[in-house]
Amino acid sequence: MLSLDSHDSLPLIQQIVTAVKKLIDDRAIRPGARMPSIRSFAQSHGVSRFTVVQAYDKLVAMGYLHSRQGSGFYVSPRPVPRDLPDSSYRLDSAIDVVWLLRNALKDRSSKTMPGAWWLPASWMVETGIKKSLRMLSLKDGEFLTAYGTPAGYLPLRNLLQRKLSGIGVVADTSQIVLTSGVTHAMDLVTRYFVRPGDAVLVDDPGYFILFGGLKSFGARIVGVPWNQDGPDTDAMEALIQEYHPRIFFTNTVLHNPTGVSISLPVAHRMLQLAEKYDMILVEDDIYGDFHSGTATRLATLDQLKRVIYVSSFSKSVSASLRVGYFACNRETAESLCDVKLLTGLTTSEVSEQLIYQLLTDGHYRKHLDKLRAKLLAARQTTITRLEALGFTVYCEPEGGMFIWAKRDDQDNTAELTSLAAKEGIMLAPGNMFRPHHEYSPWYRFNVAHCGDETIYDFLRHSVSK
Repeated sequence: MLSLDSHDSLPLIQQIVTAVKKLIDDRAIRPGARMPSIRSFAQSHGVSRFTVVQAYDKLVAMGYLHSRQGSGFYVSPRPVPRDLPDSSYRLDSAIDVVWLLRNALKDRSSKTMPGAWWLPASWMVETGIKKSLRMLSLKDGEFLTAYGTPAGYLPLRNLLQRKLSGIGVVADTSQIVLTSGVTHAMDLVTRYFVRPGDAVLVDDPGYFILFGGLKSFGARIVGVPWNQDGPDTDAMEALIQEYHPRIFFTNTVLHNPTGVSISLPVAHRMLQLAEKYDMILVEDDIYGDFHSGTATRLATLDQLKRVIYVSSFSKSVSASLRVGYFACNRETAESLCDVKLLTGLTTSEVSEQLIYQLLTDGHYRKHLDKLRAKLLAARQTTITRLEALGFTVYCEPEGGMFIWAKRDDQDNTAELTSLAAKEGIMLAPGNMFRPHHEYSPWYRFNVAHCGDETIYDFLRHSVSK
């Protein structure tokens, strides 16, 4: 019997995965051995069957177990070690994130998803996209069948140049490269700057998909704690001195998951530290268009000397179109564009022209105004209802879709998340947003998905237990 501790900061699922992996690696459980049934394991270890299912699914994804229809789970044969060169790409290091993404993105229609990271389809610009598709289909040219240009569709880059100017960033089109979303932009930066074993600073809590990507390249990710005005710069300097990182990935405006936007003093201090210790700052501004006021941005203060600015239209227009971009100094832009060509050739000019059409027909500005109003109303309602159930909200954001909240009388987020999943409700527990899944009593709520009464019924019922 495995030793599990419900009071441990490590979630029960991960405790099971770690323990079974060790038994298999130590050959205490031999290849071909049949694992206990889900029901048997749950009863003997005092955990829910859902917890066992999740743990077994992870072990299958990692290659430790395989399932046989109608028979159960068995230990997989372990590969014979070969003398191969060390790979810089290590998918096993990111498997927790892969598993989470796979489960979050399948069968969405049957789930209530306050933990989602996207807006509801009904809130998006479906009518505008259809109109732009019709207009695009009437255009002549080979863009429908040919490769795009290396840096991306030039008229869109010209438009982005003006968009950057609107937030005080002066850049020419040679400094702007289009990507397949922010994740692609960060992947290119990682490929170019990060080597196995390198320390990389990230937000703690922060963007969990980034953590998985960095781990897959063998990076040592180091979390910088976040306060209500941005990264803790004293902690940041101490971590720089200890780990000597070259780069810091940070989400500065309407931060995911806390909803915080950095203050001007914090931004100045971050740039001072970057200069002092010769660091690059990668500024993720994917939620910036949801901010209705004037937000502080590192790129505005730095003018792209040490800052690589990344953003996308996947949150505000369409996740399916996958159009993002980065802006940085000219030399770095050329190098990253070369990496883009070598790893994926060009991006889709069809998608880029669609986005260009949407941005130039006046529809986008009106769409953003409606989104901000909807998000404001949903945010106020969600905060009020969560507080009535005993939740404490970290801060009231100045915009965006996320709030960060915890309930003082309940600190086992993994247990509540598992119970919610059995009811078809997907929560986003705080440990998911920490670099190494460390303990967290917080949850991230997407206010756009918090209108379903079943969420509050479940939370109210869980309080009474």
